[in-house]
Amino acid sequence: MTLLYPQRQRELQKLLQKLGLSDGISIRWDLLELALTHPSVSGEANYEQLEFTGDAVVRLAAAELLMELYPQEKVGELATIRSVLVSDRTLAMIAESYGLERYLLVSASAAGDMTGKESRLADAFEAILAALYLSTHNLDLIRPWLDPEFKQLSEEIRKDPARHNYKDALQELTQVRYKILPEYRVFEIHREHYHPERFTAEVWLLGERQGQGTGRSKKAAEQAAAKVAFLALRELDIAQ
Repeated sequence: MTLLYPQRQRELQKLLQKLGLSDGISIRWDLLELALTHPSVSGEANYEQLEFTGDAVVRLAAAELLMELYPQEKVGELATIRSVLVSDRTLAMIAESYGLERYLLVSASAAGDMTGKESRLADAFEAILAALYLSTHNLDLIRPWLDPEFKQLSEEIRKDPARHNYKDALQELTQVRYKILPEYRVFEIHREHYHPERFTAEVWLLGERQGQGTGRSKKAAEQAAAKVAFLALRELDIAQ
């Protein structure tokens, strides 16, 4: 199926070229169009259902690559690496490197919400993966360009498991050591929507505050607090 507007199809062809996919590939253009349509543009025809499928696709692609790269690694370690690879932060970072935002159809009000940018990019990225997968029902249009991205990141993560997601790293540490999960308390300190320290987060464990951090969004503040707590607890491990 071709798109209603040839100009839009040409735009999406440029995106595929950035991914290293040739003009002759078999692609469902209607699905790719949906994958790049934010719910703020259409309440019915948007990327939400494709994102649901793409969540499974990106996990499968990551799992296949990690099994090939580290066949002797324990499953728990592979799962830890994969959790970082498929996180919103990582997917948004990859999406931004391909300039995905310029192809995303989004309302002006939603585009102005900078705190939601990471989620928008990650969701659209997963939806694109779903569109590519459903075009062929395999990973042939995905792994050739996504593998190099994931390979480099997985090597960085193995050297420093907490580098990209301190919340996940802290959760694993506290589960192993104390068999409990950390508690986060978030407060809005500044009312300005784009203030870099709009939120302050505290992470608590066993009735004590282990870390505190600030950020533009609640997620960013929690990551900052988790980093402080993780590094402190890891230092305690080393001292013991």
